[in-house]
Amino acid sequence: MDVRHRNRVTVTGRAGGPVVMLAHGFGCDQNMWRLVVPVLERDFTVVLFDHVGAGRSDLSAWSLERYSTLDGYVDDVLELCRELGLGPVTFVGHSVSAMMGVLAAAREPEAFTRLVLLAPSPCFIDAPEAGYRGGFSAGDIEELLESLDANYLGWSGATAPVIMGNPERPELGEELTDSFCRTDPDIARVFARVTFLSDNRADLADVEVPTLVAQCSRDAIAPPEVGAFVHRQITGSRLVTLNATGHCPQLAAPEETAAAIAAFVGGPE
Repeated sequence: MDVRHRNRVTVTGRAGGPVVMLAHGFGCDQNMWRLVVPVLERDFTVVLFDHVGAGRSDLSAWSLERYSTLDGYVDDVLELCRELGLGPVTFVGHSVSAMMGVLAAAREPEAFTRLVLLAPSPCFIDAPEAGYRGGFSAGDIEELLESLDANYLGWSGATAPVIMGNPERPELGEELTDSFCRTDPDIARVFARVTFLSDNRADLADVEVPTLVAQCSRDAIAPPEVGAFVHRQITGSRLVTLNATGHCPQLAAPEETAAAIAAFVGGPE
């Protein structure tokens, strides 16, 4: 299969510049990066894509067997890196895509120059016995998934604004709600389980490429303790707390988000 078509790949920006690959989170697509791209493309080659099952990806490529764990998405990321032939990339993963980047870089570190983990969470469920706070109890996540199963559109309308935060800017929550609602409910149910039930805490120590952990100052989905945990587990990583609030800083504070990415990647030589 043509992976460029499968993932609706877009390549833009400065030809020959350092390559930045932007990966979206649950319920989103590459359009979520549209406010960040104009800043980044001045100095970098920017690669955007839709995960299979999202946006305008090839839905015929989706299968339960491949995408019932993060591994299927990681395979796609590595295939894209090889197919595009742009050399090692800086992978910017938002939310669940941050852990895809962690797994991909651990598996094939030579494919990456850097990782940017934007609002990451290696595990959403608290583990008090290990001193870990993910932000949710197991019961919280079970209730969330049951609500999603029962009424996906209703769940989207109620949950997306909470994820987005910034209640004083309701248009942001509305945009995320619309994005959720464009996703096939059956695919969304599977991806939600992958997102909210995965536990990648132990995988963080396998990352050897330079890594930036960028968290938001207030985030109902990934609280500051989570970013601090990720930073501690990845040797040599850098932690930055954005002034942005909510879980989607690329929409809520695109200039600040783009500046943090650009500063970490570095400009053209």
